[in-house]
Amino acid sequence: MGDMRLELPPPDQLVFLAGLGVLTAVELIEWPVALAIAVGHELARSHHGKALREFGEALEAA
Repeated sequence: MGDMRLELPPPDQLVFLAGLGVLTAVELIEWPVALAIAVGHELARSHHGKALREFGEALEAA
């Protein structure tokens, strides 16, 4: 069977997601709201990372 790996998010993201989980568990926010926040956070993070990679590639090409 192939080499399967589980990659964890960076520590700061784990803390953010754990915080959302705690807020949901103590019912300060509802789970659909927590899910929407988590998805929005991931989309913003991945878009930011892509922009930085493209900027770095442009600098290398210059």
